[in-house]
Amino acid sequence: QVQLVESEGGLVQAGGSLKLACEVSHGTFPNYKIGWFRQAPGKEREFVAAITWRVGNEYYADSVKGRFTISKDIAKSTVYLQMNMLKPEDTAIYYCAAERGGSYGYNLESEYNNWGQGTQVTVSS
Repeated sequence: QVQLVESEGGLVQAGGSLKLACEVSHGTFPNYKIGWFRQAPGKEREFVAAITWRVGNEYYADSVKGRFTISKDIAKSTVYLQMNMLKPEDTAIYYCAAERGGSYGYNLESEYNNWGQGTQVTVSS
């Protein structure tokens, strides 16, 4: 059973930056994808970014493209989400998720069966 633990989020002013980490453990996952999703109050959970563990292909939602960067550190079994030029609309609970199957369905919540506990990111205007 793969386990994922997100780092603590935080409060940041608009235009600022924040880096989230997701430590992945208890699995062998060369063919996994690791995704970041977020859920704002009153809204459905949405895809943010994803990366394939072995090849390192990166995928982004249009709303964060050019501002957010996903990366991985295999030695630390950790995936990062660097968030720059944050906007108030980025305020949400951020979740990391993992699943086998390469890049297939990388942006679909239903394709992931392993989730972290979520971490709050708040961007003030």
